[in-house]
Amino acid sequence: MASAPTTLAAASSPTSRETSPSPDAAGRAVCEFRAVERRYRDGDDDVYALAGVTMSIAAGEFVAIMGPSGSGKSTLLNLAGGLDVATAGHVIVGGEDLSGLGPTELAALRRTTVGYVFQRLNLIPSLTAVENVMLPLELGGLNARRARAAARAALADAGIDKLADRYPDDLSGGQQQRVAIARALVGERQVLLADEPTGALDTVTGEAVLELLAARAAQGVAVVLVTHEPRFASFADRIVTLRDGQIVAPQRNAGGSTNGSIASSDASDANGPIGGER
Repeated sequence: MASAPTTLAAASSPTSRETSPSPDAAGRAVCEFRAVERRYRDGDDDVYALAGVTMSIAAGEFVAIMGPSGSGKSTLLNLAGGLDVATAGHVIVGGEDLSGLGPTELAALRRTTVGYVFQRLNLIPSLTAVENVMLPLELGGLNARRARAAARAALADAGIDKLADRYPDDLSGGQQQRVAIARALVGERQVLLADEPTGALDTVTGEAVLELLAARAAQGVAVVLVTHEPRFASFADRIVTLRDGQIVAPQRNAGGSTNGSIASSDASDANGPIGGER
């Protein structure tokens, strides 16, 4: 983590150019960042986790976020999922400006619109796979019978419906990851955020997880994947590379899409308090 120089506190925010969906993106933008900053104070200095990021992700688009440790990747996901709050700019998800939502409304957004696959999975050990997946639906007010049916359907989509009644400790790492993805997808989710979902998996299992994410994108879900692995990023329609809290020069993924660019500045990246590595 690098601190910005003391003069940065008085400096204007970095300028940016928009990073747009690839030309063949399936639909309207469902996740937008408009000149977004996430800034922390370190003594007399301002330290930037994100520094003027502008980009949009369309329905049905699969976007991979890459960059070195501390570049702002997980901060970007936390903002899109309403787990953190931008210092400046606007994060718009499913047509809602998250800056105008309170904690209860943000929690509802995560239950209904945004699915989040965490690095640590966060499965509840005392609940079976199907109970873990149906939990957000029950919290949203759906009755248990309908929630269970929807959860079993999500597990079937993830290819593990036969393991629905097993507890997390009785599942392999790859199976647990599929349960976490099913939980993130259950209901009518518009956006799926995945923070290093393959980090603890072998190559074959990791590729199977990426194929599942790509399939959901093909069905119209906007998928945002944070990864360090170029071979996993190659599953995406578009690759966005972050460095020092900003989107850097364009690059092409295996499909030939470009990620656009944002002008560089002297703002530096930081680790924030939520969600692990930035």
